[in-house]
Amino acid sequence: MKRFIKAYSKESDKLLSGIIRQENSDFKVDEISSFELSGEGEHVYLHIQKTGENTDWVAGLLAKIAKVPRKDVSYAGMKDRHAITTQWFSIQIPGREAPNWQEQLPKSIKILAETRHNKKLRRGALKGNRFTLIIREIEGDIEQAKICCQKIKEGGVPNYYGEQRFGRNFNNIESAKNWFSDQFKPKSRAKRSIFLSAARSWIFNHILSQRVEKDTWNKALLGDVFVLNGSNSYFPDDGDSTLIERTQSQDLHPTGALWGKGSLSSKDKVEMLEQKVASEFSDLAEGLVKHGLKQERRSLRLSVNEFEYSFNEDYIQLSFVLPAGSFATVVLRELGDISDVSHY
Repeated sequence: MKRFIKAYSKESDKLLSGIIRQENSDFKVDEISSFELSGEGEHVYLHIQKTGENTDWVAGLLAKIAKVPRKDVSYAGMKDRHAITTQWFSIQIPGREAPNWQEQLPKSIKILAETRHNKKLRRGALKGNRFTLIIREIEGDIEQAKICCQKIKEGGVPNYYGEQRFGRNFNNIESAKNWFSDQFKPKSRAKRSIFLSAARSWIFNHILSQRVEKDTWNKALLGDVFVLNGSNSYFPDDGDSTLIERTQSQDLHPTGALWGKGSLSSKDKVEMLEQKVASEFSDLAEGLVKHGLKQERRSLRLSVNEFEYSFNEDYIQLSFVLPAGSFATVVLRELGDISDVSHY
C-alpha cells in the first residue's frame, strides 16, 4: 500500500514501526450484526468464536456435521484467519433436530450461542466489526504516533481498500489485466469476482490517493457526490451552503468513483480528476465496463468509531469499530510501517 499516499505522514517519515498478529490473540474481531433472530424456523443460527481458522473452511465443516449441502450454510462476511474472531453462521436444517455441534468441532471453534430463524443469513448482513489489536516490537517516534492516533480518532482515515484486496505482490491486478486482454479466462465465478473487485478497487484507491495528495479527501469540493455517514444514501452537490460544514463534522463524506459503465455522477473538477485516473488505467476501466459493472460510489473518508489507544512499554493496543466493507489495515498504515507477520 506504499504507493497510496497517507493522510497524516509522509512515506519518508519514520513515524512508527511494529508488527501485528504475532499471536492470534493479538488480532481480535467481533462481528456486529444488523438483524434480530426470531428463535424459530428452519435455519439454525450459531454464534461462533474461531481461532486461527478460515471462515469458509468452518462453513464447510458445519455442512459436514449437519449433513447438508455446502450451499445451505451461510455467513454475513469473511473474517480474518490469523485472529480470534466471532461471527454468526446459519445452517438450513428443516424438519429435524440440530446435531451436537461442539462435540464434533475442534478446540479452535467454540459455540457461543445457538438459536433459530426463518431466513437464511445473507452476505453483508452486518453493521460492522469491532477490532481489538496489539502492535508489538514498536520503534520510532512515540509522541508523534500518539498525535497521529488523536488525528485518527477525530478525523478518520482515507477509506482505501486494503492491500489484501490486490493479492500477494498485486497478483490480482495482473490477473485482471491478463483476463481483460483475453490472455486467459478465470475458471470460476469466485475468481472472476476477485479480479473484478481488485481492478475496481485499484482505480478507486488511485482516485483517493490523488485527493489525499491535494488534501481534499475530507473536504467538500464543487462537483462532489456525498454520502450520509453510516448509510448508502448518495446525492450530488446541489449548491447547499451547509455541505462544507456537514462534511467537516463528518455528517457527510465526499465519495469517489467505483468504475463501471454509465456516466459519472460527479461534476466539474471532481469529474475531471476521476476521468483522468481512469484513463491512466484504461485497460482496467474498459475491462470493468466490458464485464458489465455499473458506476457506483464509495466514501473517500472512513470514520473510525469508538477509537481508543494505549501505549505500553513494548506494545500498543488499539480498539475501534469500522462499518462493513472497510479495512482495519488502512487505520494501522497511518501510524507508520506496521508489518503483518502472518503473511510471512
